[in-house]
Amino acid sequence: MSWVIVAIVTTAVASTSVSARGQYVAGKIQKQEMKRQAEQEKLAAQSQELQRRQDLNQALAANIVGFGQMGIAGEGTPASIALEGAKQASTSESALGLSAKLRQAQLIRQGKNAKTMGAYGAASTILQGASQLASLVASPSGGGGGGGE
Repeated sequence: MSWVIVAIVTTAVASTSVSARGQYVAGKIQKQEMKRQAEQEKLAAQSQELQRRQDLNQALAANIVGFGQMGIAGEGTPASIALEGAKQASTSESALGLSAKLRQAQLIRQGKNAKTMGAYGAASTILQGASQLASLVASPSGGGGGGGE
């Protein structure tokens, strides 16, 4: 009969260990995925910033060519207007860059939280398994006295 108890205890310990390890690994994998996603966001933001700068440069160049064709010199009010447009575009780029950085930071935080929750889940599983094991050891017959009729 004692070999049955040993088998039950061994099975409970193995099951608890596998479940706890699975939760820990799942949290770790989710953290890695969030970090990878944050890197993708960073690359996408850099690509978008480069595209916006190219568009701005093309617009400024078109303005300069247009002013030149109209016989307006590239100084004074037209130049001031172009400079103001460039400043506004720069402010817009800064805001978009900040937004992208905030998204990246959020993804990294979510990944760290996922890893922590995986570790907590693993610890919880181990404690539940230990509790069940203690219950099994405390009552090896599986049910107490049976009633005594």
